[in-house]
Amino acid sequence: MSRFLLVRLGALGDIVHAIPVAAALRRAFPAAGIDWLVSARHRALLDLVPVIDRRLMIRDRPGAGGGTTLLTAIGELRRSRYDVAFDLQGLLKSAILARASGATRVIGFSSAYLRERVARPFYTEVYDPGLGGMRDARETRHVVQTNLGMLTQIGITAGAPEFPIEGTESNVAKAMREEAGGRYALLNPGAGWPNKRWPADRFATLARTLRERHGLGSIVTWGPGEESLAQEVARQSAGSARLAPRTSIADLVAIIRGATVMIAGDTGPTQIAAAVGTPLVGIYGPTRPSRNGPWAADDITVSRDTICHCHHRRSCHMPRMCLLDIEADEVVRAVERRLDAGSGRV
Repeated sequence: MSRFLLVRLGALGDIVHAIPVAAALRRAFPAAGIDWLVSARHRALLDLVPVIDRRLMIRDRPGAGGGTTLLTAIGELRRSRYDVAFDLQGLLKSAILARASGATRVIGFSSAYLRERVARPFYTEVYDPGLGGMRDARETRHVVQTNLGMLTQIGITAGAPEFPIEGTESNVAKAMREEAGGRYALLNPGAGWPNKRWPADRFATLARTLRERHGLGSIVTWGPGEESLAQEVARQSAGSARLAPRTSIADLVAIIRGATVMIAGDTGPTQIAAAVGTPLVGIYGPTRPSRNGPWAADDITVSRDTICHCHHRRSCHMPRMCLLDIEADEVVRAVERRLDAGSGRV
């Protein structure tokens, strides 16, 4: 039996983008052992992915709860005797862990695509996405397809991406749906980078407009460190938006699945929505929709990537953040087009 290791420690959206690799491996090798090495704080999402056999966790930082130390994790990896380890992260840390697993083959991206080029010597072989040595070229292909391309190194040509994320019962999601009257727009104003966050007052204007024009209330979700931002959206919405309570990953997935439409920037919950088929309007600034955006034909992105001078920088270096050029009316029109496209939801 073949044994495979996937190394993708974080973050949430990037883990979603790597799930099709596990699905394609399972489809090609039904009896294989497929393990995933992940940071402890992201384990919960992988618990919903049935094609994975084991989820091996490492601590996010010294003293943090959950997971094991690096040395303990390496010992466990080496005992598993992997045939192939895939480093889907491209960092020095992830490359070292993939190599330390003792896998016969350790496959990573070519230097032009790596986030840290010093990772390259730790691979026994590399997958070149065909970038011609140009870093900016990688933005023209969706990262899901780039990840799947790594499987060509072992003879797999994957078809359409599959995202086997299971649904679970969620009392939180059920209560929110009942409070919203059975249908709702889902707003997620937070994001890991400040320059990915569309202003709270514009999300609030969007919520008010959807209520006035379509009788569609909104739910505002939030993650660690984002509660005050979500509260501000709800406060300015004049009762058109409800603040979601603290949620687990399973709760969040259930709330996303139940939404009539979701509106958010480039962040983990957005990638979950795209993966589970929730109708989506994405708001993009420093990251390109061609690389990070939704892939359903009917989904819509409102983007300023053509004028952004800070592509893939975690903070804006210009006098005015490009997302500020996106007014609420433009997003409202995008949401209405997405609603008109139909979702099959009630």
